[in-house]
Amino acid sequence: MTRLRLLGLSAAAALALASTCAHAQAPDLHRLHDALNLGASQEEAWNAFQAANLPDPEQAARQRSAAEMMPDLHAPQRVDLSIAAMRADLETLERRGAALKTFYAALTPAQKLTFDQQTLPRER
Repeated sequence: MTRLRLLGLSAAAALALASTCAHAQAPDLHRLHDALNLGASQEEAWNAFQAANLPDPEQAARQRSAAEMMPDLHAPQRVDLSIAAMRADLETLERRGAALKTFYAALTPAQKLTFDQQTLPRER
């Protein structure tokens, strides 16, 4: 297998993996909410955190479109498309990370411990 073909396949696999990893290990938000015993003053921060973690239909559509385009593209185009997709995924992760940090700052030390335990990545 040529290096460019291998790179193209790796890029396509990375594109598919990036779209599923964030959701595969996401905590059950309802269970997390219940475990945290949030006070009324924390609910607004929770709502912003939860909204930031909703699936983005536009991102899903972009990922499907990119996956469909891959077979028709030349290797340099596949790499460029993969880089663009990964940048979009990074922007989503940064937005979600900012919401997480804002919410986390509103938690008590005991709630932070619960949040940390409840959101640990699980083995598949």
